[in-house]
Amino acid sequence: MTAIARSTQAYEDWLRDQLPDAVVAADLKRKHKKMAKNAVAFLRATYWRWAETVLDVCPELAGALPVLAVGDIHLENFGTWRDADGRLVWGVNDYDEAAEMPFVLDLVRLASSALLARRAGDIAADEICRRLAAGYLDGLTAPRPLVLDRDHKWLRARVIVPERARSAFWDDLGDKKKMKDDTEPPPRFVAALRAAFPEPPATMSIARRVAGCGSLGRLRLAAVALWRGAPLVREAKALTASAWSRPAGRAVGGILCHTIATGRFRAPDPWTRLHGDVMVRRLSPNNRKIELKDNRATLLRGRMLQAMGHDLAAIHLGAADRREALLADLRQRGKRWLYDAAVKMARAVEAEHAAFKG
Repeated sequence: MTAIARSTQAYEDWLRDQLPDAVVAADLKRKHKKMAKNAVAFLRATYWRWAETVLDVCPELAGALPVLAVGDIHLENFGTWRDADGRLVWGVNDYDEAAEMPFVLDLVRLASSALLARRAGDIAADEICRRLAAGYLDGLTAPRPLVLDRDHKWLRARVIVPERARSAFWDDLGDKKKMKDDTEPPPRFVAALRAAFPEPPATMSIARRVAGCGSLGRLRLAAVALWRGAPLVREAKALTASAWSRPAGRAVGGILCHTIATGRFRAPDPWTRLHGDVMVRRLSPNNRKIELKDNRATLLRGRMLQAMGHDLAAIHLGAADRREALLADLRQRGKRWLYDAAVKMARAVEAEHAAFKG
C-alpha cells in the first residue's frame, strides 16, 4: 500500500470515529474519484495529507508565527455572500479546517493551488507568488472585508452571479444526482436546520446534498422551506476539529470555523451558525463559490490573486493584532521564499496524486 493510500485509510477511520452517525460511504467513494481526476482536485480533497506532510517537505516554515489560520485554503475557497445588512461581500467562505498554525502555511497552500491550476499561457508562477505576497502585505497594512456594494467595481463585475448560474442553483436542488432522498437525518441536524430559518417553517423538505471536495464524505443536508411567498434554502454539514490537529504533538483547538469567520475584519453571513458539530449556512445564488472550471481567467488574474492575499491577511489579523510580528517574520524570509516553498509543495502534491491514481 502506498503512503497516500495508508494515509487516506487512516484519515477515514479517524473521521468515522469523530462522526459515527455522519459519514456517508457512497460520498467517500465519490471523493476518491475526484482525488484521481487531477492534482488540483487532489489538493482540495486531501487537506489532512497536506497537514501531515507540509512541514516535512518545507521544514523552514515550522518556526513562523502561529495565527488562527484557514488551513484548507486554495484557489476555489473564495466566493460571495450577503452580510447582516444585505451587502454583497467577497472573500474566503469556507473555514472547516481552521486551526492555530504557522501563518505562512496559508500563503504556501494558496500559492501551490494556483501553480497546480495554471496552464501554458497563464500568469507566470513567480508572478502568482509575487501578487499573493503583495496583497498580503497590503492586507496587513489596511485590513478590511471586501464589501462590493460601493467599492471594488472591478471585482464586483467579475463575481456578480450571472443569470445562468442563478437558474442552475435552483435546478441543482431538483437534480437527483446532487440531492439524495436516501438518508434519515439525525435529529440534531433537523433541529439545527429548523432553527436556521427566519421563522419556524410549517414544513420543510430535507435531502442529502452531494457537494464539495474536501468535506465530501461528511453528512451534508439541504432543507427547503417556503417563507413569505418564495423558497429559502439552508444547509447543515457535519464538522470535526481541524485535521491539522491529527499529527502527534499538535494541540486540539476544537471546531474554530465560527471564531475565524466572525473575526474583526470579516463581514459574515448572519445565517452561518455552529450548533455543536453541525454548521448551518444559507444557500442562495449569491452565496456561492467561484469555481475554477467556469472562472479560470478571473481566478488566475494578477489583481484577483492580490485581492486573495489581502483577504488572507485580514483573516490572520482577526483574532489577535499581530501585525508587527507578521511583518518582521516576512522581512527576514527574503523575496523568493513563497515561490520556493510553493514549487516544492506543488511537486509533492503532483507526486502523491500520481501515486494515488496508480
